[in-house]
Amino acid sequence: MVDASITSHHKNKWLVSASEINGRTWMGLFGVFLAVMASGIGENASKFALADIQGAISLNIDTGSWLITCYVTGFVIGSGFTPCFWPTFSLRRVALFMCTIYLIGGLITPLFAEHYSLLLAVRCLQGFAGGALPPMLMTVVLRFMPPLIKVLGLGAYGWVSAWSATFGATAAAFAFHWGWSGYFYWNIPLMAIATLCIGYGLPQDPLRLERLKQFNWRGLLLGVSTLAMLTIGISQGERLDWLNSPLIYVLLVGGLGLLALFLMNEWYHPLPFFNLQLLGKRNLSFSLITLGGVLLIMVSLVNITSSYLSVIQGYRQEQISDMMLWVSLPQLITLPVVAMICNTPRVDCRWILAISLILMATACLLASQVTPEWNGDTFRVISLLQAIAQPMAIIPLLMFATGGLLPTDGPFAAAWFNAVKGFAATAAGGAIALLNRQRGDFHSNIITDGFGSTYRDISLSSTGELTQLATKQGYVLASSDLYMLVSGLALLLVGLVMFMPTRIYPPRSVTAA
Repeated sequence: MVDASITSHHKNKWLVSASEINGRTWMGLFGVFLAVMASGIGENASKFALADIQGAISLNIDTGSWLITCYVTGFVIGSGFTPCFWPTFSLRRVALFMCTIYLIGGLITPLFAEHYSLLLAVRCLQGFAGGALPPMLMTVVLRFMPPLIKVLGLGAYGWVSAWSATFGATAAAFAFHWGWSGYFYWNIPLMAIATLCIGYGLPQDPLRLERLKQFNWRGLLLGVSTLAMLTIGISQGERLDWLNSPLIYVLLVGGLGLLALFLMNEWYHPLPFFNLQLLGKRNLSFSLITLGGVLLIMVSLVNITSSYLSVIQGYRQEQISDMMLWVSLPQLITLPVVAMICNTPRVDCRWILAISLILMATACLLASQVTPEWNGDTFRVISLLQAIAQPMAIIPLLMFATGGLLPTDGPFAAAWFNAVKGFAATAAGGAIALLNRQRGDFHSNIITDGFGSTYRDISLSSTGELTQLATKQGYVLASSDLYMLVSGLALLLVGLVMFMPTRIYPPRSVTAA
C-alpha cells in the first residue's frame, strides 16, 4: 500500500514540468548527468588504482580491500533507499545534498591516510552519495525530457555506466603521476560544476514534511542492514574463503534472514522504500530479472578479459584501459542509433533485446577459444560486439521498466532498477572470482597430474617450471569455461524474452513514462 494522497498532485506537477522544459531545466539535466559521470569515474578510478593507493598509505591487500568494500556497500544502499526521500524533501534538495557529500568526501579522504577507521567511514559515506545519483538521472530523464527524445535520454543513462568504467581506468592511469591523492581529487571540478548546474537548473518542489509522520523507520533499519551484510559478504567472500569463514557465514545467512523480514515490512507499510506490489507488473519484473543477467554478462566479459590480459600477458592498467575504449567509444555511435530504432513504434523492442543477447552470447563463444597467445588486439572484434550489444540491451530494459507506470511510481521504479543494478554488479564480481579460482585449480591439478605421470624423473627446478606452466594454462582454460558459462546464460535470457514480457511502445506522453 502506497500513500495515495500525492498521486493527483504529483501527476499534474509532472505534466506541467515536462511541457514547460526550458534552457534552465536542460542545464539541470546536464548537471545530474555530469554528477553521475563524475561519481562513476571516481569509483572506478579508485578500484583500478587500489594497488597504488595501498602502497602509498602502507596498507596490505587485506586491509586495502575494505576501501572498495565500504564504497560499494554505501553505493548499493544509496541506490536503493534515497529515491523515497525525493517526494518528501524534493529531488533538487536531495541531489544538492548528495553532491555536497561527495565533494567533501573527495576533499578529505587523503587527509585520513593515517586514520584507517575514519578513512573507511568517509569512503562509505562517499559511496552512499555516489549511489544516490544514478536513480536521479533516470528520474529526471523520465520527468523532464520531451517524450519524443525520452528514449535517447534513457540510453544516455545506460551509456554513462559503461563510459565511466572505461574513463575511470584511463583516469587511474593519468592520476598515477599526481600521487595517490590525485585519484580522489581530479574529478572534484566535475562534481562542483554539476552541483552548480543542478542548483541553478532543476525545478524546486515543495517540502512535504508531513510524510515523516509515516516514515518507514523499521524498513530503513532492516533494509540498510540487509544490503550491508549481503554486499560485504559477497565483496569479501573470495578473500576470506566464503562459508569457511565465520564472518562471511554470518553475513550471508544473517543477511538473507533480514531480507525476509524487510520484504514482509515493505508489503504492509503505507510508505515503503520498495513497492512490492509493482512487481505484479509483468514488464517491470521481467526487466529486473533480465537486468541482473545482463549485468552479470557485461561485468563478466570485462572482468574475465581484464584478468586474463593482466595475469597471462602482464598488461598494465593503462593498457587494459586502452582496450576498454573499444567497448565504450563505439557506443557514441551505436547508442543514438539504437535509441532511434527503439523510438519507432513499429519496432518491437523485444526483438532488439533478443538480438543483443545473441550478440553477447556470440562474443562469449568467440572469447571461449582463448589461448595463451591471445593479446588485446585479439579481443577487438569481441569488444566491438559488446559495444553494439550493450545499448541494444539497456535501452529496451529501461523501456520495459518504466513503461506503463504512473508518475508517482517513478521513485519506486528507480529504487528497484538501481538497487538491482548495484547489487547485481557486486554479485557478478564475487561469482566470477569464485568460479575463476575453482576452475583454475581444477584444470591446473589435472595438468599437473599429467606432468607427473609423464615425467617421473625431473629436477626440482623443472618441477617449479612445470607447475608455473600448469597454473598458467589452467587460468586460460578457466577463462574459457567462464566465457562458455556466460554465453549459456545469455541464451537462457533469450528464451525468457520470448515468453515473459509484453509488447512495449516508446513514450509519446508523460503519463506513458
